[in-house]
Amino acid sequence: MRKNVSLSILFFLFLSMHQGAAQQKKQPKTIWPGETWVTSTPEAEGLNPALIDSIHTDIMNGKYGLMDEFLLIRHGKVVASHTYKQNYDAVAKLYDTIPDMYNYDDPEWHPYYQRGNLHTLQSVTKSVTSIALGIAIDEGKMGGVNTHPMELFSGYSQDFSDPRRKAITLEDLLTMRSGIDWNEAGSYESDENSCVIMERSNAWIQYVLSRPMREAPGTKWDYNSGVSMLLGKLVGISTGKRVDLWTEEKLFKPIGIKNYFWKPTPDKEIDTEGGLYLHAQDLARIGYLFLHKGKWGDKQIVSEQWVKQSTNPVVADIHPENDKSNAGYGYQWWVPSVKPYIYACNGYGGQFVMVAPEYDLIVVFNGWNIHSNKNLLSSYAALKDRIIPAVVK
Repeated sequence: MRKNVSLSILFFLFLSMHQGAAQQKKQPKTIWPGETWVTSTPEAEGLNPALIDSIHTDIMNGKYGLMDEFLLIRHGKVVASHTYKQNYDAVAKLYDTIPDMYNYDDPEWHPYYQRGNLHTLQSVTKSVTSIALGIAIDEGKMGGVNTHPMELFSGYSQDFSDPRRKAITLEDLLTMRSGIDWNEAGSYESDENSCVIMERSNAWIQYVLSRPMREAPGTKWDYNSGVSMLLGKLVGISTGKRVDLWTEEKLFKPIGIKNYFWKPTPDKEIDTEGGLYLHAQDLARIGYLFLHKGKWGDKQIVSEQWVKQSTNPVVADIHPENDKSNAGYGYQWWVPSVKPYIYACNGYGGQFVMVAPEYDLIVVFNGWNIHSNKNLLSSYAALKDRIIPAVVK
């Protein structure tokens, strides 16, 4: 009997070691990009090349509209990288060619900065700002997400007669549940859009702080680019450094981002709701940092806890009043409610960096579809319905 037990134990140990070795074999060694990313092929990294090529073909055929860049990374290697030439001068003539950094039809500013290779990220900027704020919290420069930050804006006028304003927490701002009266649900071509009004003003942060309260903070999700401006300013207040300089020092340099442009507002604040420009392969570094839980090489850039909070649906359903499968929202990151688990930064016009941790995949799409066209294919669906199914099992 003892002999049989001993043999069983030996067999179990052998089986466990064998399974452990097999699991180790399945998990490729982490490759960290240097000046450039390591390149490979879809087939070499376990993807069906025909399915990946079909996305490229559809982009070339205009099925995704005005798409500028498609970048796909698996196991830390670039397996598809395409840039598409669009005639934005011709497009601009159909709309408004007045030169201005906030005229989204000005081809000197959109989608590329001065016609170079730095692409506007629009609201992907919000996610980057959130990382900068997370680093400030990690370093003890400001309190945690349950603190009440509105009184830190001491240089601006606010109406504190409404007690709901003082009750706003940092997490309420991060998750767009501030309770501030804001209208950004409609078209960005509308003069009634609060974000449009803010961008036309000379004092953005003051404009946001001048808005009245509409409901109790923490109770309702309401997309609000203004609160993302407040988050960027809070980074500056707490660290003593302007948010772009803080982000460059604490985030960009450590992960190898050297070239960027970040729009200033008329009163010399930094546009942390939509003003950042990056190269597509540098935008992918942001996704790769989060894929590796805030770590880059042997250095923890932002805490694993911040990454977890940012990419979990703190707001499980942004529109619980309807019966649709709506997205969730974390700390300025989108977390679609359907499986597989994917988290993303999304920006106006078609800016996406999407991460599928289960499949070790990062995809970047940059485009400039700012005028309505409901017949275009979905970039998010390209990852969910085309790239992930291309993984060879």
